[in-house]
Parts: sequence; C-alpha cells; structure tokens
Amino acid sequence: MKKVLVVCGNGLGSSMIVEMNVKSILQEMGKEAEVSHTDLSSAKSEQADLYLGSEDIVGSLEDGQKNVVKLQNLMDKNELREALTNNL
Repeated sequence: MKKVLVVCGNGLGSSMIVEMNVKSILQEMGKEAEVSHTDLSSAKSEQADLYLGSEDIVGSLEDGQKNVVKLQNLMDKNELREALTNNL
C-alpha cells in the first residue's frame, strides 16, 4: 500500500486538516493509501511514497529520491486531487 505523508512546520493543525482532506479525496477516487501527518524534522527521516506540503516547507525535503509535491494552497481540494492523481 502506498504511503502519503502530509508535512507542515509543527505537524499539528494544518497538516491534520490536509490529512483528512487527502483521505476523503482518495476515497472519492476509489484509491487506498496509508495517510499520516508530521512535522518537517520528523519527515526527513520517514519513508513515504509521496510527501505533500506547502512550497516553503517541503522544498527542503527534496533530495532527488523523495517524491515531493509542493502545494500552493494546502486547503485547495482541487490542487490536492491533482497532486494525488498525478503522483499515486
């Protein structure tokens, strides 16, 4: 099963909301994935198939190996849907 990791600065409020939105969108799409959220420091050592977060935060996760998607608006469900469609 694919793993999606939602990343924010502190791993609290915004990433939890985005995690719930990702789960909802995946269900609508008929896809399954393990979805969780975390802070930036923890994300650097966690393995996932897809890392989602705001442009200013997840850019520092890019290492040429991780599949990182930089979102312009974390709360935009259409942007999330497009990211999931193109990367899972």
